[in-house]
Amino acid sequence: MKRAGFLSRLVALVRKETRQMMRERSSLAVGLLLPSLLILLFGYGLSFDVTDAPVALVLDDRSPDAMEVVSGLYGSPYLAPMEVGSMAEAEERMLRGKVGGIVRVPVDFSRRLASGDARVQLILNGVDANTAQAIQAYVAGALAGHALARADRAGAARASGRVELVQRMWFNEAGISTWYLVPGLIVLVMTLIGAFLTSLLIAREWERGTLEALFVTPVRPAELVLAKFIPYLGVGVFNLAICLVTARFLFDVPIRGSLFAVVVCSLLYLVVSLLLGLFISGVTRNQFEASQLALLTSFMPALMLSGFVFDLRNMPVVIQWISQLLPATHFMGLIKTLFLAGNNWPMFFEKSAILLLYALLLFLATRRTLRKRLD
Repeated sequence: MKRAGFLSRLVALVRKETRQMMRERSSLAVGLLLPSLLILLFGYGLSFDVTDAPVALVLDDRSPDAMEVVSGLYGSPYLAPMEVGSMAEAEERMLRGKVGGIVRVPVDFSRRLASGDARVQLILNGVDANTAQAIQAYVAGALAGHALARADRAGAARASGRVELVQRMWFNEAGISTWYLVPGLIVLVMTLIGAFLTSLLIAREWERGTLEALFVTPVRPAELVLAKFIPYLGVGVFNLAICLVTARFLFDVPIRGSLFAVVVCSLLYLVVSLLLGLFISGVTRNQFEASQLALLTSFMPALMLSGFVFDLRNMPVVIQWISQLLPATHFMGLIKTLFLAGNNWPMFFEKSAILLLYALLLFLATRRTLRKRLD
């Protein structure tokens, strides 16, 4: 009888919460449309790759040797060289931000090339350090390729005892930053759906006075938590499916690990995010405070301190410790490993256990915020 009563009350509450969720069109739009926009904007718009970087080319020496050297710059898909008439013009373009670097071939280039002491000047715009480093690497690679081809033609490559470096990158062979970013977007989407949306639910009912009406019914706090949890769990599952399909078929991100493991850990993190939002909502009892607190304690840390953008190893030790307290940090490392590196079952069980522990603690904490008492 008790079990039947629990199920009947839970079903009734879930129906009520689902209808209320469908009436809140703004929240529903955030839950269904914003995650899709987020993954499209971040996936297409945010990239650490530098392509077609504008570079000014100053040729003080226009000899065949000089033209041959700079020809490698034109063959690079990462550089967009533009020849200018003088160094002054190149500097002016640099000051206006029209180019990210200047490649200058000095007037004595051919003579020094014959003596084995040729130099090419590279000046970089250091305002954007990431782009400057990328341009430096691309220019160096293009010039090194010319030097190697010249040495091979001269038959000097073997005679000089040249050591060839064979480089290979694991897990992201093409070096595409989208492969690194898109799995992390799943963390942000689950955080947005979970903590941010559900942080308004209980606070809204406190403000409207409808939660007190439930206190005179046989409904228990655990049933109320589950009823508010289940509809948004369905929204989260829908968005998870959208994220996985988009990652695989739109951005061509490989899923090298078990799809089952990806889904399980994603659902665990979604549960944690939903319960965190409900806990915040129950504690604050104010929609504005709840939304601000959810933003500061869930979405912003997931964006800045989980390893989505910045390598945690480069942060101060204290910040690294703080980041380990965040559920997003554990999920971020696990989801990227499952996508790009493949199955790592010890890591999967460890991180899943941590997420499950967070879920249990947050469920108990949220239940306490809904005890039948009036302040």
